[in-house]
Amino acid sequence: MQTATFFDKLSSLPFFEDQIVHIEKLPELPPRYEKVRSGMQPTMEQALQRLGIRELYTHQAQSIDLIHEGLSIVVVTGTASGKTLCYTIPVVETLARDPRATMLFIYPTKALAQDQLRGLATFQDSHEAITFMAGTYDGDAPTNQRRKLRDGGNIILTNPDMLHQGILPQHARWNRFFSNLKFVIIDEVHAYRGVFGSHLANVTRRLHRICGHYGAKPQWICSSATIANPQEHAERICSVRMHLVNDDGSPKGAKHFVLWNPPPFEAAAAGAQDSWRVGGDRRSSMGEAVKLLTALVQEGVQTIAFVRTRLAAELIYKDARDQLSCISPHLAQAIQAYRGGYLPEERREIERKLSRREILGVASTNALELGIDIGSLDACLLVGFPGSIASLWQQAGRAGRGLEESVVFLIAQNAPMDQYLMAHESYLFARNAEQAVVDPHNPHIVVGHLKCAVHELPLSSNDIDLFGPYAEALLDLLKEDKDVRHIDDKYYFASSEYPASGVNLRNIAGPVYTIQDSFRGRQVIGTVDEISALSQLHTHAVYLHGAETYFVNRLDIDQKIAHVEKRQLDYYTQSVQAAEIAIDEKESEEPWRNGLLGFGDVVVTTSITMFKKIKFHSRASLGYEDLDLPPQSLETVSLWFAPPVHLRNLLREHELLLGEALIGIANVMLEVAPSFVMCDTSDIGVVVDAKNLGQDTIFLHDRSPGGMGYARRCLESFDQIMLTIKEVIGNCVCLDGCPSCVGSALPAYATRDLDSAVRGRIPGKKAADYLLRELFG
Repeated sequence: MQTATFFDKLSSLPFFEDQIVHIEKLPELPPRYEKVRSGMQPTMEQALQRLGIRELYTHQAQSIDLIHEGLSIVVVTGTASGKTLCYTIPVVETLARDPRATMLFIYPTKALAQDQLRGLATFQDSHEAITFMAGTYDGDAPTNQRRKLRDGGNIILTNPDMLHQGILPQHARWNRFFSNLKFVIIDEVHAYRGVFGSHLANVTRRLHRICGHYGAKPQWICSSATIANPQEHAERICSVRMHLVNDDGSPKGAKHFVLWNPPPFEAAAAGAQDSWRVGGDRRSSMGEAVKLLTALVQEGVQTIAFVRTRLAAELIYKDARDQLSCISPHLAQAIQAYRGGYLPEERREIERKLSRREILGVASTNALELGIDIGSLDACLLVGFPGSIASLWQQAGRAGRGLEESVVFLIAQNAPMDQYLMAHESYLFARNAEQAVVDPHNPHIVVGHLKCAVHELPLSSNDIDLFGPYAEALLDLLKEDKDVRHIDDKYYFASSEYPASGVNLRNIAGPVYTIQDSFRGRQVIGTVDEISALSQLHTHAVYLHGAETYFVNRLDIDQKIAHVEKRQLDYYTQSVQAAEIAIDEKESEEPWRNGLLGFGDVVVTTSITMFKKIKFHSRASLGYEDLDLPPQSLETVSLWFAPPVHLRNLLREHELLLGEALIGIANVMLEVAPSFVMCDTSDIGVVVDAKNLGQDTIFLHDRSPGGMGYARRCLESFDQIMLTIKEVIGNCVCLDGCPSCVGSALPAYATRDLDSAVRGRIPGKKAADYLLRELFG
């Protein structure tokens, strides 16, 4: 891509109004190579040469040496750095020595497993002496293929869900495979965080028991994008000692990283210079993304636009296609959306067309953030800060694979963290990635896996410690419910159910809703979890799928079905919710800057009371409609902060309200906290409440039953989080509060998460600013 030429052309386009705040040029990095000290088999060296690989990068050689020593490793390098070779080479060498050896490859998605299978096939094709049976074992594989792989396969590529539900409970049929198991590979281990990662950590503990039962002790190999705690995270997931490899020797092409801030409406109208310094409501980041995407596609630049939600992906797809259809119907057909909820065959077709460059522009959720091979893209649009430095660089790495020049645009939202980054570019380019968080001992998660473990093999007293400090108490509960029996120092399964079917690895609990097109023979067009169904598929909601609008005739909560029909509509819908919080048990309370900082168990009750209709393109409100949906209760953990009494009095003396100050701080906190804890804004919630402590208090809670550790990590970083909030609010040049600081009528997490609920009006900035300045002296 000729970035200089594109920038020249960009400045002459009608929508360009000095939105570029900063361009960071990341230099080209040459490759660094290293020899494998322990040597490689001649067959492998010949195969690599036939594949055009004559030298190995430093991290590849170092990984292979450690694996040859029998050690378990985690490889942490950038996107498209060749991590796959780090484990593929020793795996194939092992198979050459022992044709009976077996390997288990675990990928977070079916698509990634299919993609890696194609990579393994190139090794088989490269040398006649390399022969093995490999295949994907998942829900999409035909029954006869699964049986063939189980009985004779060397390399099984699967996902955590199939391992959990289809392999471990049926381990007796897999005795050949487990008896000869030499390697367990977990690719993209950074993706396993929060609920999903905590579930996988328990699945691997069950896997350890099965391996021990069949006398196997495999090596564990993980690959990861850059995070702050890769070794600790991999060890928590795998329950084995890991050795870290992070000396990335892969080449990097020059990359231009552009900070792009949509101008405020008043600045755009008046032609103001330095519009990024102006507070107030800004033009839509999605509108800017559509313009940039269509401009890049018209230049033949293959581009991916990353968004935070499914709905945002569909809106950008629809708007870009509409704009291009007026210019070139052919180019309009070269735009596509990619997200969860599409059927597998739809996603495979999009991936195929991307790799063949039949698609020039794609609007995607983070479903394409992982290492699926979709070819070398030229440009990447990040529509809003993705919530963590780690995700930002993972998504940006999708552009410019190899030594090709590329460009990345970070398009700021009307959100506090985004505007902070526009004013502090050094924060973005100097900050290290965050820590991945999992809580394998969460009792809401462990209890299901204990039932699965006892179902798979009787559980001895020695095995109980594998499942954490609450395991014994949970087993007592299962014994009371007659799910297990305790006989001669072992626990045996005593129920007729199939426990794995009751444990969803992607959620702690909750059913899945089916979306049926009532006018096409009840064809299923997608699935969502219960929380998403209530907020996105309530009766009279508008659901977007494939850039088409579907009207929800009825949400059947009993049958878990949303009945929809395709309609030509010029608006979409957004739910409005209210939350109440109650402290159940206090774990700790201590002074913080003369106020009170606490942590403990809470119950959060959420009600979706109405929804808003919003017109496409103009985003104008078309009114509200009431809803009658059952409230949702969540038992979780939270931190809370109550400011000191003397500051409440000082605020009153200045005719400012403490509650107003805390609402503004809460809006910013929801944006800032994920940059200290590797999570999404949807993983945490904030509530301002006065009933629990008898005074206005701000709460930050996990949005998972029992908590995932996010609130606790935020407690540990509370001083830094509050200091950053102070800078975000204090540095905004608006006078009374705006979307860039204390919040908005379409607040921080609703503008970037269009599936979420709306919190309300803009609170006053002065109260929040005054409170923070007084807290920090």
